Amino acid sequence: MHNIKIVFDKMYPIVKKSLKDHIDAQGNIPRVGRKPKFPDISIITLSLASESLGIDSENYLFGKLRSQYKEEFPNLIDRSQYNLRRRKLIGQIEKLRSTLFKNIIPEENIFIIDSMPLEICKISRSKRSKICRQSYESSPDKGYCSAQNSYFYGYKLHGICSFDGVFNSIDITKASVHDIHYLEDVKEQISNAYLLGDKAYLSKEIQIDLFSSVNISLNVPLRKNQDNFKKQPFHLRKARKRIETLFSQLCDQFMIRRNYAKTFDGFRTRILSKITAMTILQFINKFINYRPLGNIKYALA
Repeated sequence: MHNIKIVFDKMYPIVKKSLKDHIDAQGNIPRVGRKPKFPDISIITLSLASESLGIDSENYLFGKLRSQYKEEFPNLIDRSQYNLRRRKLIGQIEKLRSTLFKNIIPEENIFIIDSMPLEICKISRSKRSKICRQSYESSPDKGYCSAQNSYFYGYKLHGICSFDGVFNSIDITKASVHDIHYLEDVKEQISNAYLLGDKAYLSKEIQIDLFSSVNISLNVPLRKNQDNFKKQPFHLRKARKRIETLFSQLCDQFMIRRNYAKTFDGFRTRILSKITAMTILQFINKFINYRPLGNIKYALA
């Protein structure tokens, strides 16, 4: 296991530089009232460091911090305050992720789109589960995953990544929302680009709308029973697997399918923290370690 303080110190200057326009001299988001001794930037950095090390249990994290790192974190707050403040900092975490992406990929016009299931609990427990059911708009529901050929209960993570494998934008929807509906949001996120997707995004009307409104050329493989069927070129099929590799890394190293959250705000904060932690490891690989972006397991070595 890596030393949490060493990883924290490695990430802290990156986070501070990326959020310099949104924080004050003490590392806090400008607010009215007394300034906290444990600054906001430290909460964000600690969250990313723990996710990078595979520590997704806050109870376990604070147990380690209080038993092994008392001197390294002298002004450490308690777990409930940390959890509350981290949820309130979700906007700053998203700004950090977006800034890191622009630094890693300054110019890009080729993107890949896909989705993956985020299961809250097994379908057999869904009717009595109270997780994330604070409101109807954000509550989970039942959906179908064609890749796994099975139904699940929870949410869908929609993502758009660059050709090099860095997430440009992400979103979370109910599990029942079809992938094709996410293309309506794509028009507000990218433009003048070439977009690769799988058969779930096949729609001639939407392809025409994307091209005419924001100049996005959507390339989707045809089904075999369609007229004028032609197999998608190998280099495009190979490029489309880049986002599937990212999803696999999120499941493996960041354990994105393991959920300890009880509210939707806590759930989406955890998901965003995991993806931002992946992005900062890619940043470290490119500008510090000079390794390939995808070698995120070796970023902290």
